[in-house]
Amino acid sequence: MKPIYQTFFRGLITFLPVAITVYVLYLFIRWVESIAMWAIRPLIGDFYLPGLGILIGAAMIFGLGVLVSLPVAARMLSWIELPFNNLPVVKSIYSSLKSFADYFAPRKGDEQQQQVVMLKMPDNEMTIVGLVTRQSMRGLPPGLAELDHVAVYLPMGYMIGGYTVFVPRSWTTPIEMSVEEAMRASLLAWMASKK
Repeated sequence: MKPIYQTFFRGLITFLPVAITVYVLYLFIRWVESIAMWAIRPLIGDFYLPGLGILIGAAMIFGLGVLVSLPVAARMLSWIELPFNNLPVVKSIYSSLKSFADYFAPRKGDEQQQQVVMLKMPDNEMTIVGLVTRQSMRGLPPGLAELDHVAVYLPMGYMIGGYTVFVPRSWTTPIEMSVEEAMRASLLAWMASKK
């Protein structure tokens, strides 16, 4: 009975990630398709091609990216963000999500800013993998601003959360790994191995 159970469990473990990923993608595509079709239905009437909503949605997002890249758009964007930055509860949620998204946004000089490191305290064998989120303490409150430290974010497994620690630069060793790979590995508590 045990070999049958093990074989079934192995099949289930193989099937579940694929099935859940496909289902989540299906739900996302349906949602994007319905939103895009709702927005363009007044213009195109009953004309419909499968995937048209996704294509139009992707084009609109790309257009938004081009628009916000223009210097004039920064001022308009600040007006749009005004209510999100001033309402008490909304401000906390919006600013946290925006800061998190900005960290992953491509910018010049990202090679230095976005860095995966091993954090190891002197005279301690424990090693922690983290993400450098700040290379300089300039602009931080007195006490932190004077330190010659780096800010390292230590993500926790199985949830979105973690700790930010300010440590001497000498405690960190860069790793040849992208931020996305490190976040994915941390989310799974480093259980998955790279194939």
